[in-house]
Amino acid sequence: MIRLVASDLDGTILKNGAQSLPEGFTDLIKELKKAGIHFAAASGRQYPNMYRMFEPLGDGISYICENGAVTFHNGKMLYQDRFPDDLLRDILHHAMEKEGTQATSSQWDLQYLLPKDEAFEKYLTETVGYICKTVHSVEEIPHDCIKAAVFEEHGTMEENLHYWQARFGDRCKVVTSGNRWLDFIPFHTNKANGVKRLLQEMKLARSECIVFGDEFNDIEMLQSVENSVAMSYAKEGVRAAARFQADSVDEILKKLLYSGGDIEGVL
Repeated sequence: MIRLVASDLDGTILKNGAQSLPEGFTDLIKELKKAGIHFAAASGRQYPNMYRMFEPLGDGISYICENGAVTFHNGKMLYQDRFPDDLLRDILHHAMEKEGTQATSSQWDLQYLLPKDEAFEKYLTETVGYICKTVHSVEEIPHDCIKAAVFEEHGTMEENLHYWQARFGDRCKVVTSGNRWLDFIPFHTNKANGVKRLLQEMKLARSECIVFGDEFNDIEMLQSVENSVAMSYAKEGVRAAARFQADSVDEILKKLLYSGGDIEGVL
């Protein structure tokens, strides 16, 4: 029986660059909770942004944020990773020098921006809705960040991933994170850590969890439990990491609700 659902957001629940949940999705999560099935949002996004997105549910769900660098359950932080400061500054300096690249870094509750133009600043603060602080140099950024990220305006995601992995892949993980974003995270940081901590906290077995994802930053999470679903349109390497494939999260969650959590009746 399934008692925990963990799902990526961008590209998995949020399609085509959407910045708000599909109509009726929070109602579906509420029905799942009544049936004894807990939901966790797992994303590269920051905690305040995710919390606001799921505002009708609040602390009724869990949040695996910043690609697993920090996780919240019942309104409390379960853990928080830290990104090596010297590496963070090397990445940001390089991004500032690269044409068409925007650089950011994160604390658990705040995104630091080094915008090269006003349009990017507006995109993050107004369109995406991040809690941000604009700085004018890498040196202004505090020494306790948990993640670095870049936004690439040009080139394919494959080209950009290869570029950054060639330069920093020996010092940290570089993963695509949807919508032209690439995240830089410590080798030990991933969304699977958040799933494992939630299973421990809720005293559940791996077989009682199902996870959903569509990008390379979801692979560890997809491999961490017995029941994993990659979106059918995900890249081949992501699909290979999952046990099943589906066109939408909603479709599986509705079947899960009707089956009372019986995964065999769903997949």
